[in-house]
Amino acid sequence: MIVTRAASQQRTALGSRMLAVLLFGIAGIALSISIPLLAQQNPPAPVISPEVSSDNHITFRLRDPNAKEVLVRVEGTKGPLPMLKDDQGVWSVTTGALDPNFYGYSFIADGVDEADPSNPLAKPNLMFPGSIAHVPGPASLPWEINDVPHGVVHHHFYRSHIIGDQRDFYVYTPPGYDPREKKVYPVLYLLHGYSDSADAWTAVGRANIILDNLIAQGKTKPMLIVMTLGYGALEIVPRGYTGFRDPELRLRNMTKFRDALFAEVMPAVELNYHVLQDRTARAIAGLSMGGAEASFVGLNALDRFAWVGSFSEGGLDDDIQANFPSLNRKASASLRLLWISCGKDDGLFPKDQQLRDWLQSQGFSVHWIEMEGGHEWPVWRRNLAEFAPLLFQKR
Repeated sequence: MIVTRAASQQRTALGSRMLAVLLFGIAGIALSISIPLLAQQNPPAPVISPEVSSDNHITFRLRDPNAKEVLVRVEGTKGPLPMLKDDQGVWSVTTGALDPNFYGYSFIADGVDEADPSNPLAKPNLMFPGSIAHVPGPASLPWEINDVPHGVVHHHFYRSHIIGDQRDFYVYTPPGYDPREKKVYPVLYLLHGYSDSADAWTAVGRANIILDNLIAQGKTKPMLIVMTLGYGALEIVPRGYTGFRDPELRLRNMTKFRDALFAEVMPAVELNYHVLQDRTARAIAGLSMGGAEASFVGLNALDRFAWVGSFSEGGLDDDIQANFPSLNRKASASLRLLWISCGKDDGLFPKDQQLRDWLQSQGFSVHWIEMEGGHEWPVWRRNLAEFAPLLFQKR
């Protein structure tokens, strides 16, 4: 084959152009790859939230450059705290000094509640899930984990034929509990509040940690704690506070809860655990809605319970007499402990005082406690830490 110089030059020129195009294309691909790689190599600095200082202040941060307003609602503080945005789109605020404890909080970004995406410590709740900040304290605080023997929290599921749904309950067994042994224990039925689920007292309230420490210090008797779902009418939750303010729904919620407790939960506990089956070895207590349920159930069933505790009670009918139709001075003699307490800044404080006064007018000896704080978990943890040592003690 004869190739002329002109044809050879044309081919050479064409090849050079193709090579140039190919090289330009490769360079373009490399350039398009390098840009995101460079971006990946320089991401924005991670947001640290919450950050607890050595003097017990907490700084909260949230990256949300498009938000117009961000607040943070924190237990232990009065009202949501406004946050300020920096030039990186990170909102922040620092609280005043807080007592050592665990504090639930959530952000409110342009009116929408949200948990802290930078914090893995969650605060579960059916309506208002949030996050938890820990201001650490000395080992003497009952909710701090210490090097002591620990109990076990057991999770049970069952079908409620009374309420008509699948539900659960938790049982705390104290250190040293052995199902193979015959030793029997008293039991505390501990109830959660409105919008909580059955795990609230362990996941947020740290009831198991509190009992571990109190038992190790010899301050309270070893006992089982049963924490069951506190709704007899589960539809009360989706309806929000509108549903909770409905007196008929609220009463049905309490009565169905009581029926399931007596007919399903208590028999299951007494069948599967070594517990004393005597009223003097049974206590019932709760917070907020659970405090109302503890009073309603316990004081109307003194043949089953000798120890009753109400922490920041909310949910009883305004006609107190209608809640307790059979209470009288004779009934009060069989009660070993009637504990009623509330935070001084709690909106329920006047109602709880009315309940205390009415019970005292019926001849009941009320162990009344006023605590610093509002309607919040730091108050309820302290309640449990002071209530439990009084249980199952001889007169």
